[in-house]
Amino acid sequence: MFNKLFGKKEVKKEETVIAPLTGKIVNIEEVPDPTFAQKMMGDGIAIEPTEGVVVSPVDGEIVQFFHTKHAIGIQSEAGAEILIHVGLETVSMNGEGFEGHVNVGDKVKAGDKLLSFDLDLIKEKAASTVTPIVITNGDAVESLDKRAASEATKGETSLLQVKMK
Repeated sequence: MFNKLFGKKEVKKEETVIAPLTGKIVNIEEVPDPTFAQKMMGDGIAIEPTEGVVVSPVDGEIVQFFHTKHAIGIQSEAGAEILIHVGLETVSMNGEGFEGHVNVGDKVKAGDKLLSFDLDLIKEKAASTVTPIVITNGDAVESLDKRAASEATKGETSLLQVKMK
C-alpha cells in the first residue's frame, strides 16, 4: 500500500530470459569449454547460432561490453546478471568481425539489437560458434528453470525463467 501512495516502483522478482540469438539450443553442460560446461561462470544455456545478430534477452542495462565486442553483460530489471559470450575462444579475434550497437550504461528492452557478428569468420577463426548465455550472479538466484525447446528464435523463444531471492 505504501508503495502505491509514495510512488515506489515494485521490483520484479521473476522474469523470462528470451533467446538473444537464433539457432540450435545446447545444454550448458555440452558446451565444448570447461569454464562454461562446468558452470564456473554460472548456470544457463547456450545457442549454436544460425545468424550473426544478438538481441537483448531482457529489459535492463548494459553493465559490461568487452572491448573485443565478443561478450556483453546485462543486468535485468529483476537483478539477474546475464553474460552473452559469442562463440568460444573469440577473444583472440580482437574484435574482428564484431560490431557493437550499444554502450555500457545504455538501457535496453528485450529484443533490442546489441551486437552483430560475422558467423562465417567465427567458424573460420574461433574454436566454436556456440554462444553461452549465463546467469553470473547465481548466489542471488532462488530458482532457474530452463525451457525445453530445441530451436531458438531471437527475441521470441523463452529460454530461462529466473526467480531472484
